[in-house]
Amino acid sequence: MEKPRLDIGAVRSRLEELRGRDYWRGLEELARTEEFEAHLQREFRVPIESGVDRRQMLTLMGASMALAGLTGCTRQPVEKILPYVRTPEELAAGQPLFYATAHLQGGYARGVLAETHNGRPTKLEGNELHPGSLGGTDAVAQASILSLYDPDRSQTLARLGEIRPWSALLAEIKLVLEKERPKKGAGVRILTPAVTSPTLAAQLSDLAAALPESRWISWEPCGPENALEGARLAFGAPVETRYAFDKADVILSLDADFLGSGHAQPRYVRDFSTKRRNLAQRGPRGEGGSRLYVVESTPSLTGARADHRRPMRPEQILQLARAMAGAVRIARSPVQTRTAGETNTFVTAVASDLAAHAGRSVVIAGDAQPPEVHALAHLINEILGNAGQTVLYSDPVAAGFSSTTAAFAELAREMVSGSVSLLVILGGNPVYAAPADVRFAEAMEHVPLRIRLGLYDDETSERCHWHVPAAHPLETWSDARAFDGTVTILQPLIAPLYGGRSAHELLAALLDQPERSAHDTVKDFWRKQAAPADFDKFWRRSLHDGVVAGTALPPKPVKVNASALSTLNPQPSTPNASSLTALFRPDPTIGDGENANNGWLQELPKPLTKLTWENAALIAPVTAERLKLSDEDIVTLTLGGRSVEAPVLILPGQAQDCVTLHLGYGRSRGGRLCTGAGFNANQLRVSSALWAAAGLTLAPTGRRAQLAYTSHHHSMETPVGKRDIVRAATAAAYAKDPDVFAKMGEEPPGPELTLYPKLPAAEHAWGLSIDLATCVGCNACVVACQAENNIPVVGKEQVRLGRIMQWIRVDAYYEGGLDNPAIYHQPVPCMHCENAPCEVVCPVAATVHSAEGLNEMVYNRCVGTRYCSNNCPYKVRRFNFFLYQDWATESLKLQRNPDVTVRSRGVMEKCSYCVQRINRSRIEAEKENRPLHDGEIVTACQQACPAQAIVFGNVNDPESRVSKAKAEKRNYALLASLGTRPRTTYLASLSNPNPALATESEPKPEGKA
Repeated sequence: MEKPRLDIGAVRSRLEELRGRDYWRGLEELARTEEFEAHLQREFRVPIESGVDRRQMLTLMGASMALAGLTGCTRQPVEKILPYVRTPEELAAGQPLFYATAHLQGGYARGVLAETHNGRPTKLEGNELHPGSLGGTDAVAQASILSLYDPDRSQTLARLGEIRPWSALLAEIKLVLEKERPKKGAGVRILTPAVTSPTLAAQLSDLAAALPESRWISWEPCGPENALEGARLAFGAPVETRYAFDKADVILSLDADFLGSGHAQPRYVRDFSTKRRNLAQRGPRGEGGSRLYVVESTPSLTGARADHRRPMRPEQILQLARAMAGAVRIARSPVQTRTAGETNTFVTAVASDLAAHAGRSVVIAGDAQPPEVHALAHLINEILGNAGQTVLYSDPVAAGFSSTTAAFAELAREMVSGSVSLLVILGGNPVYAAPADVRFAEAMEHVPLRIRLGLYDDETSERCHWHVPAAHPLETWSDARAFDGTVTILQPLIAPLYGGRSAHELLAALLDQPERSAHDTVKDFWRKQAAPADFDKFWRRSLHDGVVAGTALPPKPVKVNASALSTLNPQPSTPNASSLTALFRPDPTIGDGENANNGWLQELPKPLTKLTWENAALIAPVTAERLKLSDEDIVTLTLGGRSVEAPVLILPGQAQDCVTLHLGYGRSRGGRLCTGAGFNANQLRVSSALWAAAGLTLAPTGRRAQLAYTSHHHSMETPVGKRDIVRAATAAAYAKDPDVFAKMGEEPPGPELTLYPKLPAAEHAWGLSIDLATCVGCNACVVACQAENNIPVVGKEQVRLGRIMQWIRVDAYYEGGLDNPAIYHQPVPCMHCENAPCEVVCPVAATVHSAEGLNEMVYNRCVGTRYCSNNCPYKVRRFNFFLYQDWATESLKLQRNPDVTVRSRGVMEKCSYCVQRINRSRIEAEKENRPLHDGEIVTACQQACPAQAIVFGNVNDPESRVSKAKAEKRNYALLASLGTRPRTTYLASLSNPNPALATESEPKPEGKA
């Protein structure tokens, strides 16, 4: 018999009247009783016959309420907006508040300050007191604020797709645990990503004590497993390594992208840039600065900053590491021997340089390298005496560090065997990210009860009985460790928007403490630690500073076991010369897929390829020529009998016969933005070769893709000849001739050679300086500007048409041969020209000049002629052709900065030097009857930059930092010959090559995009 149909319109009308939380909880319980139909007919006032499809009805209710607002399956009662009778003491109208917390990446904490407006966080900034950031951030941290308000986040607690109350989950957990207790929890398995939270680790330990036969597996798809195993090989125990790049004169990176990724990336960028800044200040050969050597298989941000870079296949890197260990030992011995040969010349030169800076050097191996390379790096550092100086060791920061991919695969086998009765997955997305040979999704089907806690209803939740919406880190109490072990207590900045739960609450339910809150769990844990005399003072200080004092892990003395290293295979296997090697790497913007539904990161051009919204198979130019492939050709990638299709993108500097496949794409579930974008490289990845696998084949399909990359957007090149866009030289050349950079470009016209009227003198003249010698091209400034200024995303198709809206772009320039070019990065915001060519062509005076030199946009005047954009030589103006802003989604309204206008369609947008921040500081100074101090105004891009490459201030003040930067001999204006007199200028890039490798090409004054 056909089920009776529901009057959808009438039901939705009634739903608008039912907003109480208690009513919905009661209705969910009532749905399991015989009175359900009668209750529906009475409440909805529509004829509903007996036998109505209850699942259809509950699904409709859940969907309607999810669309209705922020509370998922519930809606708060209608309330009138009224002013405070008594305003909270800390709240002042129009003034933001800042709270210290942490952004988690790979489980590791990076300290941030969250800016809030009337109880809603809108922006994250680095915490200067936190050792993991020192005030800087990265693009992912800046974009995490958007993930908080993502309307695609899971909004309902559900069992098999049906909305259920928390009490129903607790009841089912209780039944299973009652059966497991006599067996001491032999069938209970907990699967987590990396856990650095001391409180969560303590809860997992308590669970292990209560159920001693249960098991906890911690697994990361791109974790430091190789690094820990390498430490075990070298020292006999897994230890974690951290580096002091601010003390290192010479650095050798063995495929380690420490400037572009990793748990300590902001801190390492700061330390490296601090040391690198000395190149302009000391010695004819850059004494006091640092020299960076990089060997890698695929270009990285670290490789782009290298003084000497070598593209190598993975097996060649292992061979070089072995040769380097021997060469360093020889270089450190009283009698040195030299060997001939081109490759040995590089090894000998680097080894001699390292030996000459013993105790002041660093050898670092990347996570993608096998354990043998990590062990050899430890050996070289010990020979050089770097341990305890520039290289420090400690116990592993993450709890459960002993878990490996082998343990993860063993869990899958246990599930298939039927020995697992309860599987609880706390975060991560193992169904999507698992190696193809583990077949984790199929194994899960053998577990009677599967519970998943996650931000999104994704591939893993689809395979679970229960999906529990997770609270965002900005919505819940917790704690986490930084790369050096320093703990930050995470405090919620807003109530859970979608009723999410934390891992602490779910584990409390497993520990038979179902009503215990995350706040109580975290606070009680720290109350037991060290028992401070005044716990309340300790607690307030820890929350205020964003760090728990004294929690950094102490250095651990270790010594390399030379006999263990001698047993390593002396000759690594060499792949067939005609085969290709697949390189699996986290995507530069969305990582392993955790951030795949974040529009800011999806549309953020990847630093080297400038690709957006998808991934591609990256190959070297010579390999593409041999295989007769070109950009956007779709090929079939086959490895170990498994195949995927992917578009090709040719990348200069890629190692020959290596194909880089970025993870994180090819999602089938998890949000509107990530679903269906790109291809899933995990389908080719196996547990025995997580990072590199030989035997890959490429077969052209005859079809072509349409990639959305921005490498040809906003080009400043001319059809004939070159322009002095990027200026670079060696530190030796600069020391010999400080005017070398001034000679590179055409002579700019004098201030009197202009038809522009002279600007009246003002107390303040705002200007910006960007140091290309320290900028690493990390894109943190791009996303920080996007978050600060309410900049929308436009989507893949609009990016392809050149209509991306970001107010700052970071151009990448390649110079030299395609096999191993020099790479430069250059951030380009609005230049704020004193003789602005955009202003004189605007027919409605929408772009005007302020008394303090700002090139301003009056949105209400703009009629969209785009004359200003056409007349701008820097191509830094953006026109919103369509209504890119999402005006309908309620949650996204909460994220926007109330101090910045939210633009509609049809107006020109551009960098404003964060004029809202200028005015805020000006108002505070006037209230306090004092002048503005240098450094008091910090632009969003400047504040986010981990390298401190951006300086902003008053150029009328000769003592300001920006004036001193502009007074350097390295200072130059972009396209100065045009006479625009830009207020944004650059400090030319410097390199520090080894004179022993003088045959290598040195940086030239110009680059080619």
